[in-house]
Amino acid sequence: MTVTLSRRASDVRVIGLISLAHGGSHFFHLVLPPMFPWLKGAFALSYAELGLLMSVFFVVSCIAQAASGFLVDRIGARPVLFGGVGLLVLAALVYSQSNGYAMLLLGAVIAGCGNGIFHPVDYTLINHKVSSPNLPYAYSMHGVTGYLGWAAAPAFMVAIAQFADWRIAFLSAALLEACVLVLLWINRKYLLDNVKERHENTHVSTQAANPGIAQESPFAFLRLPAVWLCWVFFFFSMASTSSLQSFAPSALFSIYEVPLNIGSYYITLLALGSAGGVLFGGYLAAKLQAPERIVSTCLSITVVMCLLLSTGFISIDLIPIIFFALGFGYGVVAPSRDLLVKKATPQGVAGRVYGIVYSGIDLGAAVGPFIFGFFMDAGLPKALFLGIVVFQLMIIPTVFQVKSKGRQAA
Repeated sequence: MTVTLSRRASDVRVIGLISLAHGGSHFFHLVLPPMFPWLKGAFALSYAELGLLMSVFFVVSCIAQAASGFLVDRIGARPVLFGGVGLLVLAALVYSQSNGYAMLLLGAVIAGCGNGIFHPVDYTLINHKVSSPNLPYAYSMHGVTGYLGWAAAPAFMVAIAQFADWRIAFLSAALLEACVLVLLWINRKYLLDNVKERHENTHVSTQAANPGIAQESPFAFLRLPAVWLCWVFFFFSMASTSSLQSFAPSALFSIYEVPLNIGSYYITLLALGSAGGVLFGGYLAAKLQAPERIVSTCLSITVVMCLLLSTGFISIDLIPIIFFALGFGYGVVAPSRDLLVKKATPQGVAGRVYGIVYSGIDLGAAVGPFIFGFFMDAGLPKALFLGIVVFQLMIIPTVFQVKSKGRQAA
């Protein structure tokens, strides 16, 4: 009994620390977009230039994610985690001292490098340090804190920028992430993974599964249609979400005359709705065992909501409700989406498949704001919501294709 309690306490500590770090990484996804109105005025920037900052951030993050996976396997997850959190602190400091667009770009590059380490690090530590019965709770908490990080950033940054200025807001973000780094350092013994043991276990498992048989190419999984359908799903899904996070406040101001600071809080509502949705979505996915129906139904509802927002005729009082509901729908989709990916993943190549799929997330987040920045500059704010509708409609058919292709590959 004592051993069980001790193991449970250790699991809770590890889950808490990793979830805190993951929440910090998502917080830094949205330290920059809420400051767009201030940065636009301070440096006379266009929306396209502001969107490009987020594109640079996510492209760099995509590259860093692939590279950090190899680094984690070589030197362990803990030092990579500390390095990533440290880079986020440095990025916020660079943002705060920016004297022009070049420094903002530099900050975006540094932040992208820091952000790119989290999925390889987090999942390595969760799988290695958390006991099997508690893994579902670890994955759930990991996802929820990501959404909470998204929810906190706009409210945090806008409130400080209003009462002080945008430079103080970035300095405050640096201080907050530095506190996270200190907490992780104090509890560093819980974050130590045995790299040698992991390598030995992987080698033994591979030999047992394939005795006397030549290894298949490590890139053979790239020939599976289901993998690329998942990539398309994640690409357009994140392109929609990141575009909404980046430009919804400015679009709502243009269409409905909603003040920019109020519009930024709607992004917080979007993220809070997502956090609640992912909890309910996990329960729904387990009960119904029909991920394709859940995903297609929720996305169809979000399509209708975005169409309503694009009309310009929605009552302002309904807009916060719509944003919370949009976030809730996105959150409900997440567990079923992950279940679809799991079902489409052949045994033994999960890490590589998730690496490719998550690169779709980063690239979608890079491309979406860059595209819609041009529409905003052209004075077409309604195109933001209509474009998201198009992206969502492109996702829905892939859901059923992933199911059928995944079944063929099984």
